[in-house]
Amino acid sequence: MDDELRERVEREAEKHALLNAVKHESDADVGAIMGPLMGDNPDFRAHGDEIPGVIGGVVGRVNDLEYDAKRDRLEELAPEELAAIEAEDEADEHALPSLPNADEYDEIRMRCAPNPNGPWHVGHARMPAVIGTYRERYDGWFCVRFDDTDPETKRPDLDAYDAILEDLDYLGFEPDDVYRASDRLETYYEHARELIDLGGAYTCSCPGDEFSDLKNAGEPCPHRDKAPEAVREEFEAMVDGEYDSGEMVLRVKTDISHKNPALRDFVAFRMIDTPHPREEASEYRCWPMLDFQSGIDDHRIGITHIIRGIDLQDSAKKQRFVYDYFDWEYPEVVHWGHVQIDAYDVKMSTSTIAELIEQGELDGWDDPRAPTLKSLRRRGIRGEAIVDAMVDLGTSTSDVDLAMSSIYANNRDLIDDESDRRFFVRDGTELPIGGDPPAEANPPLHPDHEDRGVREIPVGDAVLLESEDVPQREARVWLKGLGCFQFTRDVLQYTGEDIDVVREGDVDVIHWVPASESVPVRMRTPDGDVAGRGEPGVADLEPDEVVQFERVGFARIDHHDDGETVVYFTHP
Repeated sequence: MDDELRERVEREAEKHALLNAVKHESDADVGAIMGPLMGDNPDFRAHGDEIPGVIGGVVGRVNDLEYDAKRDRLEELAPEELAAIEAEDEADEHALPSLPNADEYDEIRMRCAPNPNGPWHVGHARMPAVIGTYRERYDGWFCVRFDDTDPETKRPDLDAYDAILEDLDYLGFEPDDVYRASDRLETYYEHARELIDLGGAYTCSCPGDEFSDLKNAGEPCPHRDKAPEAVREEFEAMVDGEYDSGEMVLRVKTDISHKNPALRDFVAFRMIDTPHPREEASEYRCWPMLDFQSGIDDHRIGITHIIRGIDLQDSAKKQRFVYDYFDWEYPEVVHWGHVQIDAYDVKMSTSTIAELIEQGELDGWDDPRAPTLKSLRRRGIRGEAIVDAMVDLGTSTSDVDLAMSSIYANNRDLIDDESDRRFFVRDGTELPIGGDPPAEANPPLHPDHEDRGVREIPVGDAVLLESEDVPQREARVWLKGLGCFQFTRDVLQYTGEDIDVVREGDVDVIHWVPASESVPVRMRTPDGDVAGRGEPGVADLEPDEVVQFERVGFARIDHHDDGETVVYFTHP
């Protein structure tokens, strides 16, 4: 092997040794790099007997370096390969893709901007789940900004402000700041005045249909070339409430021939006669449209990254016109598709849910049939389970489907180990028992935690079984925690056989409750209420405790009322 070839071998060996060491964060291995080295350099194969001796010394020198030194040297020799390794590592570590140009900002700042017209439904959880996860990942900042500048069409609900913050807390996030757009009207007015002075806005009194015809034809409104002084005067009259609803608007001057008619001279402010429900904002009549208000706020608050639905692409385009007038830099934008959620008959819409509550079709926002976060919380589902499921959806621009079963699976992982077991029989059939069984059954509180002890269930003279569990004549069954019984002459006769009969696979294992000492239980589920009987200890459980009703599913104890225990079904 001549000197030139040896130098090439050493150089390539160093690169592959560094790749191996950095990827696995360990010492490089001669055997592990031989294959890639020879694959990238087929002309080395003729010297296969000599190669190991040459690269051995190179690998030794690489292994003498600290990890940071190895990485720096690899960045010098093969920056693209290093980037690929780190991208792969990041993909493994994070379910979400990196935010665009994140390394160009001193601090990642994001916002969650709900319309406070009601508590959140399940679909709303995606935004705070993703934003909160990004904040933790980048050690960033995020706020909740209530976009409540439409007191008429999307009228705010005064209770929703706190309700949404409670939902956010349930998901495990606390915003760094909270804003209400309805507190910031004077800020929007000041920017409107500045925009007018820049020649970027004009007042328009055209009837809506008339302007729409002009816009669609690509023709300018006759008010478009008003002098800024006249526009300013009319805008001040808007602020003072001197116009009726629909009589005057302020438009942003864009491109009247733009290929997208929606972007042509869009409305920035309009008059609304309906007072805002918040007393602090009830005197205002001149209200900004969402695209103007949100665009101003994003700049003033210092938002670096916006996540919004792909159906809102026009919002970014409208706001860029305003940003160009002010010579502002527009934030990075991530568009994503809609999330569709199964398992609910009720439409995933705040207004629809509110209407059903008002009509008495639902008991409230936490009705188990309602597709809301308050409902999931009352059912005993952890916010963390919802967040993980939402984050796993990523930020694809395609519409995505979320099965509630994935939230249930996440939650099961969180609660199974700590949830004690209990018996609950639905639609029970009473059967007498005979044959001298034990007077008390002692099934474990948890099969994996003997240290928690056992339940004490008196047996009595009869038991309740679920109708589908009633055995055929002469068949044997194993009553959990009690023993083996044979159904003979309409009586469950205790046989005294041990658990081996179950292991042999000849006997069904079923749950039960004592007929006389069981307690009434009403289980509220997404499909309606289910009445049944629980083992006696259920009546002593504390509200908020989550238990697993064996062979039925998990449930959260809600309250005890008039001799009845009310529980909310969590999931199977």
